[in-house]
This record gives sequence, C-alpha cells and structure tokens, in this order.
Amino acid sequence: MNSYQQDGKLHDTHSKVIGYLLWIFGFTGAHRFYYGKPVTGTIWFCTLGLLGIGWLIDLFLIPAMDREADLRFHAGPLDYSLAWILLTFLGLFGVHRMYQGKWITGIIYLCTGGLFLVGILYDFWTLNTQVSLANAQRR
Repeated sequence: MNSYQQDGKLHDTHSKVIGYLLWIFGFTGAHRFYYGKPVTGTIWFCTLGLLGIGWLIDLFLIPAMDREADLRFHAGPLDYSLAWILLTFLGLFGVHRMYQGKWITGIIYLCTGGLFLVGILYDFWTLNTQVSLANAQRR
C-alpha cells in the first residue's frame, strides 16, 4: 500500500514548504534529496544546480516532485519532514537515526561524526526509503 489509504485520500508525506525552503539551498541538491531523487540531487550538488539553470527550473517543478513523493512513500507515524530536518542539521550526532528508533547506529553516528560523514551521505541517499519502510512496518 502506498500513500493512498483505502478511503482513496492522498496522505501528504512531504511538505511543499520544506521543499521550497530546501530549494533556497537547491544548488546543493537538498530539495531533490528530500523528494527522493538522490541521483539528480548528487548532480545538482556537483554542478551547483546545473550552473543555476536547473535550480531555477526546479522552482516550478517542486509541486510535481511533492505529488510524486506523496504517491511513492508510505505515510505513518514517522514524519518525513522532521527526519529530514534532523538529518540536515543534526546528522553528525545521529539524531535522525535515533528518531527512527535506530539507537545503536544513532550512538555510532554520535561517536564518529556521522560515521566519518560517509554515513550522512548514505542517509541523504536513503532516508526517504528508511522512513517509508519504518512506516509500512508500523501499520
């Protein structure tokens, strides 16, 4: 079951407000990672948002990326926006992992600076899937 429940209503897993706030730093690909597009997020990061052109175009693409993320990922007790805020600002300390109930890896991140930053990069690629799987298991 995806973000649609049996009643046919779409459940909002991602926030357009957070998407647009991350878009401000979009030349780093932050909004693309948030909406579950790690490949293009990495490209944006390495090319400064395709030299700013892709970044400007994304201003108009965010509503579509938001709808696609809402369809793709499971709604549930874990909030995607909160998990992303914790990863973005407190990832070095593993707080986003502790929020998901992954206490052991959260403590490892706390003691190793996000597992020497490689773990944070991994989580930027996979956080949406991690939260979606946790939400699906908790139903």
